[in-house]
Amino acid sequence: MSEPPLVEFRDVAKRFGDGPLVLEDISFSARPGDFLSLIGPSGCGKSTLLRLLAGLSPISGGSLIVDGVTPEDAAAEIAFVFQEPTLLPWLNVAHNVEVPQQLRGVPAAERTATRRRVLDLVRLADKAGAYPRQLSGGQKMRVSIARALALGPKILLLDEPFGALDEMTREHLNEELLAIRGHGAWTAFFVTHSVAEAVFLSNRILVMSAGPGRIHREIAVPLPYPRTGETRLSREYHDLVADVSRILRTVEAVPASLGRPVAPA
Repeated sequence: MSEPPLVEFRDVAKRFGDGPLVLEDISFSARPGDFLSLIGPSGCGKSTLLRLLAGLSPISGGSLIVDGVTPEDAAAEIAFVFQEPTLLPWLNVAHNVEVPQQLRGVPAAERTATRRRVLDLVRLADKAGAYPRQLSGGQKMRVSIARALALGPKILLLDEPFGALDEMTREHLNEELLAIRGHGAWTAFFVTHSVAEAVFLSNRILVMSAGPGRIHREIAVPLPYPRTGETRLSREYHDLVADVSRILRTVEAVPASLGRPVAPA
């Protein structure tokens, strides 16, 4: 028998209070080890979808299963990296990384060992004693990622973590993120407005439409891993970026009634 999906959305809908539907008919699954990117116009519900998956907001209809249970019951298996690093300015890097483990009651010796390991992974071991004000934007985001990885998640949710960074730093951190992923077994859900970033990172891309948010198209990304700066120079990469960009440009012209999930490209 085939392995069951790690995450499964079945006809999921979301509305806030008595407001209009924000998400409707969301149906897809993710396998262990997937790197799945969500792209689409502003307001299509990409960040809301991540919040449902994290158990931070309840679904309004349908079914959402995470590792065989509800998102709320799977909370210990999920870590979230937000758009802003959200580091505590009065704590140094080492203590910022340890905060979530402290809240879970992890013993000090275990916290220290984990913190050293994840700071090595993000190449910030030499910054353990630094404070957020002493770090660059890219370094702050790497600390945020290290803090999430310290929880040992099965699922890592990333909501436009590199959106505020310059292009060179962003590309470098894309490569670092995939290198870090090579040391773990987590499944990623990554929200971005950058088609190039989605193609570089993902093995699957979900293109969303708005009004309400739906899965308009799923696109497979067959580029082999590991991916490096050389990947961005390949014809296959550029062709995929162009194809996904064309699909994304058509999304706003598609009536909501036609925005049903389709077979992967």
